[in-house]
Amino acid sequence: MLVSNSDVPADRKAQQRQRILEAARQVFFRDGFVAANLDEVAALAGVAKGTLYRYFANNADLYVALLADNGDKFVAKMRDAAATPGSASDRIRALAKFYYGHWAQNRDYFQIFWALDNQGLIGVLPPALVGQVTALWETGLRILADVIDTGVEAGEFAACDSWEVANLLWTVANSLIQTEHVMPRKELRHKPLDVMFDDSVELFLRGIARVSAKS
Repeated sequence: MLVSNSDVPADRKAQQRQRILEAARQVFFRDGFVAANLDEVAALAGVAKGTLYRYFANNADLYVALLADNGDKFVAKMRDAAATPGSASDRIRALAKFYYGHWAQNRDYFQIFWALDNQGLIGVLPPALVGQVTALWETGLRILADVIDTGVEAGEFAACDSWEVANLLWTVANSLIQTEHVMPRKELRHKPLDVMFDDSVELFLRGIARVSAKS
């Protein structure tokens, strides 16, 4: 007698779904979006392929779910970092520390996250997936821009386009992190990544600092 997905207890469904996502993370990280084999994902998750398809219709559906699962956790932690007590500069430093630490602990996820930048290599991604990644980026940028706005309002930072500044800092941070995956760029840094990362944040903070009337 076949058991439908609706007959499976909710806690078992949640466990199955999470196992599938963890297996998909491994396969997508290793093989990329286009080459990922759902048969292997099912085998790694310890479920039948039919069970996998009850949760996810295809590669794109699974990829979006994986991004959403990690993205929700990422945004929640980023909001916590943005709420760190102290000045706007302190909060930006806390955001930078969180972002770098999150990358260091979740490098496979960031490789998946950056797939949008590599469509020329892995193939054009489905619109739903692109929209999911874009929405996640926009949320992160808005959190950072809001902190910059509080610094401007408090007189800590000079008047600026907070969205532009957030984009610039986000772009530099990601570009520095990606040097770790390209040996010539890594060698050209001449310094460890964590040092360069912190230095870039401090340079940005100096660049937007409000100059006092006495100076």
